[in-house]
Amino acid sequence: MRIAVLSETDPAEPRVAAVPETVKKYKALGAEVVVQAGAGLSAGVPDGEFEAAGATVAPDAAAAAGNADIVLRVRRPGADELPALKRGAIVVAIMDPYGHEAEVKAMAEAGVSAIAMELMPRITRAQVMDVLSSQANLAGYRAVIDGAAEYGRALPMMMTAAGTVSAARIFVMGAGVAGLQAIATARRLGAVVTATDVRPAAKEQVESLGAKFVAVEDDEFKQAETAGGYAKEMSAEYKKKQAELVASHIAKQDIVITTALIPGRPAPKLVSAAMVAAMRPGSVLVDLAVERGGNVEGAKPDEVVKTDNGVKIVGYANVPGRLAATSSSLYARNLYAFVETLVDKAAKTLAVKWDDELVKATCLTRDGAVVHPNFQPKAA
Repeated sequence: MRIAVLSETDPAEPRVAAVPETVKKYKALGAEVVVQAGAGLSAGVPDGEFEAAGATVAPDAAAAAGNADIVLRVRRPGADELPALKRGAIVVAIMDPYGHEAEVKAMAEAGVSAIAMELMPRITRAQVMDVLSSQANLAGYRAVIDGAAEYGRALPMMMTAAGTVSAARIFVMGAGVAGLQAIATARRLGAVVTATDVRPAAKEQVESLGAKFVAVEDDEFKQAETAGGYAKEMSAEYKKKQAELVASHIAKQDIVITTALIPGRPAPKLVSAAMVAAMRPGSVLVDLAVERGGNVEGAKPDEVVKTDNGVKIVGYANVPGRLAATSSSLYARNLYAFVETLVDKAAKTLAVKWDDELVKATCLTRDGAVVHPNFQPKAA
């Protein structure tokens, strides 16, 4: 059983799919681990550390992956990389398949079994494999750090001999994994934090972190959750009232962080140009959904846009990659937890249970075909 860890070919991707800690664990499973030279440099892991953990370092992708049974990556391999992989190899990565059906088909034609880690079901046994949560957690933290860096003022209240410095006001839109970490980080840095979310259940989570929840809390809002815990579609009247409340609230904020992202769909627009124009000069918006079109009107990928009224819109793509060492460590553990389920520990051989719920939920391609139901070719 041979496991290959490849370098990322996208220059904007500094993360790596394994770290010395997980290499040792793969070795304990009976695997031979081969790492492409330089794969971990951007994440602060030199080749020597991989070798010390028991891995072999190969000079290029072809040498690393040529005979590999499992190939580990952060992002899916490009079309030019597929010929280096042997037919039947299992490729585990964040595949970003929505809107990239041609790339999924190319992996099928190359004969690899493509595993999309972001499609991992959110069930108890798969929590340790949840790459979306591990990376979003870090993105929420980094969003506050980036916002504070651009803000140019202190975040906590300071009482000094020269006078008092008021605490910064930070508003977090969306109380998912990234939003809750942003709230916690902003609170630790001393800001006055408020947050909003479309789910009534989020109010308790927001308040448990010491932030104030902002929403039109009428009878419709209190009943806006289904028995399954999902948000119901709100009436046009409620949406109008909520938008007015949020608009007036944003105008008073120093930093706004938006985190709304729906897999496979464009990011919802939460902050209009008019809302941005109403903010004070020097205020900052950090858009964590910029790669999917952005929550903030005017946000641009990998740019800090300065508006005419002196507001900055921060739109860094791949925010977890801005903490490459930490995000790689968590991502590598997510991958190991999954790969471990594919191995017969007694025989120390690969033994994939293709009918396992985790494999069925994440497998995009197998035996030359696209097998995931969400990505089947459309009927004529």
